[in-house]
Amino acid sequence: MKLLITGGAGFIGSNLAKFALRHDPGAEIRVLDDLSTGDIRNLDGVDVEFTHGTILDTEVLAGLASGVDSIIHLAAIPSVPRSIKDPRKTHDANTTGTLNVLEAARAVGVDHVVVASSSSVYGSNPVLPKREDAWTRPMSPYAASKLLAEAYTIAYGYSYGLKTLAFRFFNVYGPGQAAGHSYAAVIPQFIDHALRGEALPVNGDGTQTRDFTFVDSVCGAIYSAAVRKVASESPVNLAYGSNTSLNELINVIANSLGRQLEVEFREPRVGDVYASQADGALLADLFPDVHAVSLEDGVQATVRWFESLNASRA
Repeated sequence: MKLLITGGAGFIGSNLAKFALRHDPGAEIRVLDDLSTGDIRNLDGVDVEFTHGTILDTEVLAGLASGVDSIIHLAAIPSVPRSIKDPRKTHDANTTGTLNVLEAARAVGVDHVVVASSSSVYGSNPVLPKREDAWTRPMSPYAASKLLAEAYTIAYGYSYGLKTLAFRFFNVYGPGQAAGHSYAAVIPQFIDHALRGEALPVNGDGTQTRDFTFVDSVCGAIYSAAVRKVASESPVNLAYGSNTSLNELINVIANSLGRQLEVEFREPRVGDVYASQADGALLADLFPDVHAVSLEDGVQATVRWFESLNASRA
């Protein structure tokens, strides 16, 4: 099997490359990443063909796409606050970049493309759990860019006969997720602060909920989609229906560490969704062999990874 993973030096992309090679050691994996948010060290010891470049470079993209069985498009600027600060850059990477990937596939004859969308597209829709046919109302430029990206993905399926699949990710976490920057996701940020003995920063009162999804489950679904060339005329939630508040998450992290944690409550952030929970029925229909990892087990694995990382740097 030959795969092109855009954003393959990022958190999900590098985990996917490792996952694919564990299941198919003979797989040929090409990675395209501009390293703006990814880290080449995530691919240390991983047998991939790495290209330092951008999905906005259509020539490089087409060259790497030529001859692969499937393109897994993960490259993006993945932050609500960052999109509010610089909406045009987010649009260029997330929307125009996705169009470029789809055009590259069409130009060189790749018939299967998986694209990462986001649960943020549901936005201000208050209904839980979120079904794929629910109305969307983006609350940030990031969410709008992802809604456009998945719309292009589905449109290319209808217009050009490509086998396309747009996954809506819900708060993916796990080993390899960076913490040391201002746009860090909540779980690595909380774990990093806890291990430093610092108060955990909570934007809001901690009652807001998320559907946290362990990265191995995400990689399992993506890999299965690539192997079987799964396509869908609808976006597909890639989450399993958990509904965990940040306060509950803090208790899980505290239990994993065996001690109480200090919390610092702050003002809510502009553009953040209050509650998020997936309806996983469509995912279960398409990927019955891929299962959720419990939050307790996933957090424990992530904490252990951070502890080993800190020990290696000591």
